[in-house]
Amino acid sequence: MKKLPIGIQTFREIRENNYIYIDKTKEALNLINNYKYVFLSRPRRFGKSLFLDTLREIFKGNKELFKGLYIYDKYDFKPHPVIKISWAGDFKTLESTKEVALNVFRENQESLEIECQNKETPSVCFRELIRKSYNKYKEKVVILIDEYDKPILDNLERENLDVAKQNREFLRGLYTVIKDSDEYIRFAFLTGVSRFSKVSIFSGLNNLVDISLNPRFSEICGFTHENLEIDFREFFEGVDLEEIRKWYNGYNFLGKNKLYNPFDILLFIDSGYTFSNYWFQTGTPSFLVKLLKDRGYNLLEFENMEVNESILNSFDIEDIEIETIMFQAGYLTIREIKQIGVRKKYILNYPNLEVRISFNDYLLTYLSKYISIKEKKPR
Repeated sequence: MKKLPIGIQTFREIRENNYIYIDKTKEALNLINNYKYVFLSRPRRFGKSLFLDTLREIFKGNKELFKGLYIYDKYDFKPHPVIKISWAGDFKTLESTKEVALNVFRENQESLEIECQNKETPSVCFRELIRKSYNKYKEKVVILIDEYDKPILDNLERENLDVAKQNREFLRGLYTVIKDSDEYIRFAFLTGVSRFSKVSIFSGLNNLVDISLNPRFSEICGFTHENLEIDFREFFEGVDLEEIRKWYNGYNFLGKNKLYNPFDILLFIDSGYTFSNYWFQTGTPSFLVKLLKDRGYNLLEFENMEVNESILNSFDIEDIEIETIMFQAGYLTIREIKQIGVRKKYILNYPNLEVRISFNDYLLTYLSKYISIKEKKPR
């Protein structure tokens, strides 16, 4: 029996150590063959980092890791220099964000055996790293960016909005380097939770293709019910799959199948088939709950909510639509699409029982504490 890849985001480790891997290399090959600059938005814990690492191994030319997978005999696996940026660290000031960026570029310099002359200015170092990688390896560069939006999302609470705006401007300048280096680049892939507007983040990278709601890539991350029936067959003998579907299935990215968040399924099995809010408890943005409180939302409004197509596309720091961030973060999903003349209307709802119960319980607990504290304050 294969092992469960709980918390493992490294493709090599999964393939070399007998972990279950749901083959996403068909989607990877499609991207590699048909696109140059790609953006993908998915909720937390949906497998974005693993897919990014899968791309990294493909472009590094490590063909032996892909034996038995879709891509194995369909791609030449020519090695390319790969620059990988994973945003993790302290983003509470612009200075700390810049330091994180410089640390990331130092790691890439070490892995590529390249030294940047300018080690103090992130955008200049990034530009130099791309050009020197191309010149050294005589192949175009691949750029992979994980959690591209984290320096902004970590500061969306009202008291931190100034830092969020500063980080946004910093990231805009950094990502502009990618377009300016077009002649040296083979492929660039950016992923995160939110879909900030191209004007606010990607004004310098306006040729970025957003595949977040492209039906051909709807299953690029996540598990289908068929995956549970086939790939996880040994784990689910005698288990009620329809009850699992009710609790955890339901994410809709406009493909033919609704999806499971992988984190839920792996933790459900590992915890002895106990139904619980595994994904939800990994972290609910406090800024979102505060927004709901400030704007006086009724929880019933999220049942069969009708929104315009534009609501799902992107948002800006200065004008955060709750429906948009709820959808992008995975608390709401598309239940139905209505065509009204030339326009589309989207009906949003909670994706499954886990999110509906957990979100309502969490918000009610938060609001009851808030009301209790407010009542205790002296008048």
